[in-house]
Amino acid sequence: MRAPGRWPRPFTGLRVRMVAAFTAVALLASALASGIAYVLVRRAMLERTQEAVLTDVREALRRLVPPQLPPDANLTVAADLEQALRSADGRVRAYAVPLPLDRDVPPPPPGRLHVTPGHEFTRRATHGMVFQRVTHRGRPYLLVGAFVTGYVTTADEPARTTPPVLLVSVSLEREAADLRSFTRSVLAADAAALAAALAAALVATRGLLRPVRRLGHAARALGAGRLESRVPVRGRDELADLARTFNRTAEALERTVTELRTMEAASRRFVADVSHELRTPLTAMIAVTDVLAEEPAEGAHGTASRLVVEETRRLARLVEHLVEISRFDAGAASLVLDDVAVGETVAASLSARGLRDRVELDGPGDLMARLDPRRFDVIVANLAGNALRHGRPPVTVRYGPDRRAGRPGLVLTVTDRGPGIPEGLMTAVFDRFVKAEAARTRSDGSGLGLSIARENALLHGGTLEAANVPDGGASFTLWLPDAGEREEEA
Repeated sequence: MRAPGRWPRPFTGLRVRMVAAFTAVALLASALASGIAYVLVRRAMLERTQEAVLTDVREALRRLVPPQLPPDANLTVAADLEQALRSADGRVRAYAVPLPLDRDVPPPPPGRLHVTPGHEFTRRATHGMVFQRVTHRGRPYLLVGAFVTGYVTTADEPARTTPPVLLVSVSLEREAADLRSFTRSVLAADAAALAAALAAALVATRGLLRPVRRLGHAARALGAGRLESRVPVRGRDELADLARTFNRTAEALERTVTELRTMEAASRRFVADVSHELRTPLTAMIAVTDVLAEEPAEGAHGTASRLVVEETRRLARLVEHLVEISRFDAGAASLVLDDVAVGETVAASLSARGLRDRVELDGPGDLMARLDPRRFDVIVANLAGNALRHGRPPVTVRYGPDRRAGRPGLVLTVTDRGPGIPEGLMTAVFDRFVKAEAARTRSDGSGLGLSIARENALLHGGTLEAANVPDGGASFTLWLPDAGEREEEA
């Protein structure tokens, strides 16, 4: 099963972004190169056709319009020009208009040209050679207008010997088809280049991101506690420097964590050893203090005797708590399960500590649960005692059956009406040696009761949570799963 956060989300990963950037650059370069090539080819193709037509028109005028025109030769010259320039396939059409220079050129009859020239174009054509590319009904054409100016007329009849105005239309559909074919070829080449760029990007990013993935795997392993994780260093680039930096950091972290673990183990071992060593003299001291408690003295001796008894019992509780914590730290704590009546067990736990009359019980009397009676007793006693010490009555203990995540179990809630848990202690209320009255150097509690209660809950496979009640007070909720189902699963 893929671990959470192991792979980046789709379309947001580094590889996807790098491939997209590489492909976008390749696409932009291909489009730019193709656009420039198209413009250059189109210009060269049209200019070549244009120059060829202009050359043909000039050559026809040079050959067919003599410098000295005989009388009434303009109709013959016009017919010769049209015949010389008109192509058999209809691609080039010509229209020669013999008329005096002081009159406008009339529009050609239908079918003589592909497209009718505008008035301005024909007017300019009477003063020399002009040309223009136009589009008519979605098709491109080249219009050429020409008039021979270097001629000699008959002195007595100048109007009759005026050369004709020549209009030529050339269809550029062939060039347009060639350009469309070129465009298709360019698009196909761009697609092939884009596919090649995409494949090259995938290959390049795969090799580039392989060290990043190794670094990510090593970082996750390091975060999971495998401090020996390292990254192989290859090459001399920035990624290799990053791998070396990671390895140095991992080595320093491993040394530091190892030292801290060693110090923690030594401190726990010290606490366990001291606690066990204190139990023997404490046993003798408790026996003596019990005698003092049975034979109270008067005056200063009585006060001293009572102080010794109280402090000895407090020291005994602290040592017992330290011994219990040391068992949890060493992993030596275990459950001794039994079927118990929850209501009777809770009541007995409170009565044994003189708390029964100060706590309200609420729950079904016939509720049975399979759990460790001793550890359950410790949890109830610690929660109820904590509520009475730091809260205000009424203190209520509610219990009953409860299902969480489809699993049956037991829930027990201890609620008081005190000031509640300070906001600064809410996240640390189950930590060791944390007390609600932190300013006091001495209190009745050891600061380990809630920690021991939570460890016992976790040992059962359950949870212990703390919260503040909206209308005032604190609430501790214990949930223990049904031990019978846990044993069947095991």
